[in-house]
Amino acid sequence: MIEVRDLTFSYAGGPPVFEGFNWCAKVGEAWAVIGPSGCGKTTLLYLLAGLRQPTAGQVLIAGRPVTRPRPETGLILQDYGLLPWATVMDNAALGLRIHRFYGPDGTHAPRQAVAADPTEAAGFWLRRLGIEAMRDKYPAQVSGGQRQRTAIARTLALQPDLLLMDEPFSSLDALNREDLQNLMVGLRAETGLTTVLVTHSIEEAVFLGERILVLGLPPNRQAVAIENPQAGHVGYRREPAFLAKCNELRTQLGEG
Repeated sequence: MIEVRDLTFSYAGGPPVFEGFNWCAKVGEAWAVIGPSGCGKTTLLYLLAGLRQPTAGQVLIAGRPVTRPRPETGLILQDYGLLPWATVMDNAALGLRIHRFYGPDGTHAPRQAVAADPTEAAGFWLRRLGIEAMRDKYPAQVSGGQRQRTAIARTLALQPDLLLMDEPFSSLDALNREDLQNLMVGLRAETGLTTVLVTHSIEEAVFLGERILVLGLPPNRQAVAIENPQAGHVGYRREPAFLAKCNELRTQLGEG
């Protein structure tokens, strides 16, 4: 699904963030990416999304080089990215309306058939995410968790095959964060999505990432992957294995 080949990237005038970096993720895998501040977590996500281009090397998704944002890739950001003047329903249906404008050209929009009624398709995900009652409210009138659910609905309505998430739950309170983490586990099981989650939280990485990519201070030259097959299982947070995996990750990060 994802293949990063000999990736080198640096910002203008700066040292390399990645240098000859190689990494791959298979279809249906759930990855978490973690590391210290400034290590390149979000940079890697933007490279996968096609929002930045390598200085050298390649990023391939589904066998094709990523030279621009890919319509089958969904991206969920920490700040939700909602239009403040649009209702929850209009925000959730926005991607589908853009899809209809371009048609299924494979460049601006995914190749699958355009939904006949964007409101109906977006409404399905609002119901699935438990916020249909908020459909006529504006982002400022709903909670942070409901805003994030709206952003998730907008993304999933386009039926992506790859979901990239940049610390999507970090601004939420603990209960909302765990609720949305559980929701994402269920949605991934339903859809078979390949997911890459950037997070600064060790506990979140361990709960959601079946495989965890650990980045260090730049330049990153080697992918360090930790296997975590129990990720997402009901009750995992309360098991000794969860604490043990968190401690393993802390050791890997140099925190213990």
